[in-house]
Amino acid sequence: MALKNVIGIDHAVVMVKDLDKAAENYKRLGFTVSPRGTHSAHMGSGNYTIMFDPDYMELLGVLTPTEHNAPARAFLEKRGEGIERIAFTAVDSAAGAEEIRARGYAPIGPTDFERPVTLPDGTVSAAKFRTFQWPTAEAPGGVRIFACQHKTRETVWIPELMAHANGAKRLKQVLIVSPDPAADATHLSKMIDVAVRNDADGAVAVPSGGDRADFVFLTRDQLGKRYPGVSLDGLPDRGGAGLVIAADLAATEKALGSAGVKSGNSIVPPASGNGTLLAFVKA
Repeated sequence: MALKNVIGIDHAVVMVKDLDKAAENYKRLGFTVSPRGTHSAHMGSGNYTIMFDPDYMELLGVLTPTEHNAPARAFLEKRGEGIERIAFTAVDSAAGAEEIRARGYAPIGPTDFERPVTLPDGTVSAAKFRTFQWPTAEAPGGVRIFACQHKTRETVWIPELMAHANGAKRLKQVLIVSPDPAADATHLSKMIDVAVRNDADGAVAVPSGGDRADFVFLTRDQLGKRYPGVSLDGLPDRGGAGLVIAADLAATEKALGSAGVKSGNSIVPPASGNGTLLAFVKA
């Protein structure tokens, strides 16, 4: 990636209407879910994390309406639950914000915030972050992007939270449906200064940087052909659709049970994943 202070995908944000119910759902799918976190007051949000290596998923919900979470509330009202934004890892958020400014994108932030974290030994610490966003209007495929600098990685990547009954190891792809995959992929590639890659089925991939997960833009029809027999009910024609997760597939199949649909490997349809298709592949 040409951006020197921003590397690949850090985490995928799944907006949910009821945080606690969403967390229980993901536990039933075999994920280890962190204790609930509450963000700084100006953010008005809370979360649960599902930690992998080197990335993670975040279940995010609005606790108190604020100016900061207005876009998230609008997303839930218009789309319902699902992937609302994707975070990159920022090495230095202040420098990263200046990098995108130099490329013509007025950054939002950097913004500092934190949330309390209960550690496995029962003590309470804090997870501290500094983030910046690309302009909210710049949402390729309807998905917002931002960058997150972790000041306290040791309170986020906790070993006890990184082992999952379903064998999940890490993110491999973020799937984004679009009526015009090439245009939306090109939009993102310009924002992060990388080249696109064309897949054989007409989908267009955008590497996020380093060995991190790729973005894959594809039509809803192309998504259906990749996962035949899987209901796509609940997905939009344009927006975040799903996550491809590297896993121990024997553990995945055992943990998912009837919640998984066999389409090559085990798949969780969007209706069972809070608006997010989960496709497991061999780690």
